[in-house]
Amino acid sequence: MNLIILLSVLSLLPAGFSAEKKIVLLAGKASHGRGEHEFKAGSHLLKKCLDAVPGVTIDLHTNGWPKDVSAFEGADAIFIYSDGGGGHPFHQPERREIIGKLMAKGVGLGCAHYAVEVPKGPSGEAFLGWIGGYFEPHWSVNPHWDANFEKFPEHPITRGVKPFKIRDEWYYHMRFRDGMKGVTPILTDLPPKSTLSRQDGPHSGNPAVREAVEKGEPQHVMWAAVRENGGRGFGFTGGHFHKNWAAENFRKIVLNAILWSAKIEVPEKGVECSLTESDLREQLDVKK
Repeated sequence: MNLIILLSVLSLLPAGFSAEKKIVLLAGKASHGRGEHEFKAGSHLLKKCLDAVPGVTIDLHTNGWPKDVSAFEGADAIFIYSDGGGGHPFHQPERREIIGKLMAKGVGLGCAHYAVEVPKGPSGEAFLGWIGGYFEPHWSVNPHWDANFEKFPEHPITRGVKPFKIRDEWYYHMRFRDGMKGVTPILTDLPPKSTLSRQDGPHSGNPAVREAVEKGEPQHVMWAAVRENGGRGFGFTGGHFHKNWAAENFRKIVLNAILWSAKIEVPEKGVECSLTESDLREQLDVKK
C-alpha cells in the first residue's frame, strides 16, 4: 500500500523534477594582495558550510568563467565571487546571453563584492533585472568603513542573524530598479561622511552620493530581489577581507542568501557552520 501511495505522489511531480538542488559557485581569479579578494579560498569556505545542508549539491569552479558551460546544467542557483567591472565574467555579450537564458528559466543568482559591479549599459541593465541592483561607476562608491547592522527585515535571509559590526570595503549608493520594485534591503547603515574624503571619480565619489550622505539617507549594502518569473537574486557588497568570513553573522547571512536564491527553505536559525583558523588558511591564492 505504501508503495502505491509513493508511486501516486511521484506521478504528480513535473517532468525532470529532482529533490536534490544544485548550486554553482564561481570563484574569480587571483586579485589584490594576500588576504584580500581571496575568491577561491572564500568560496571553498562557503562550500564547506553548504555541503552540510541536506539535499544540496555544491559545484565549485575557480578562475572565473567555467571551462565548459555544461557546468550550469541543472543549476538552481549561481553564486559568483570575483572581480567585476569591465573584466566581469558575465560582461562579455555571449556570456551575458548564456546567463540571461538561465535567468529566464528562473535560476537564482547571487553576487558578492566586486562581482556586483559591471559597466553601465547592457550589463548594468541585465543586472537590474537579474539581482535588482548593481555598482554603477560614477554613481556608487567603494570605501572601507565600519558598518553597524543593528536591525534586519523579516526575511528568510536574515534568519538566525544577530546584530554585528564589521569593517570591510562596503560598496554603497547602488543603482537599484526604479522604485525598488521587487527589491528588499537586507543590510542597511548610514556611512560616515569620512567615507567620501576622496576626490570624485568612478569609484570614489560623485555629487549624487555626497548629497545622499549629507541628507542622512541610509545605504543598502545587501539586498534581495525577485524577478517577474519568480527567479531570485541578491547582491552583497562586502567580502574584501578574507578574515571576515570567520565572523559568524557575516558568513551566515550570505549562506542564507545562497540557499534562498536556489529556493531552498532557510533553517529557522539560519545556516550554522563552524570554521577553524586552519580552514581560513586553506586554498589561499599565491600572491606577492
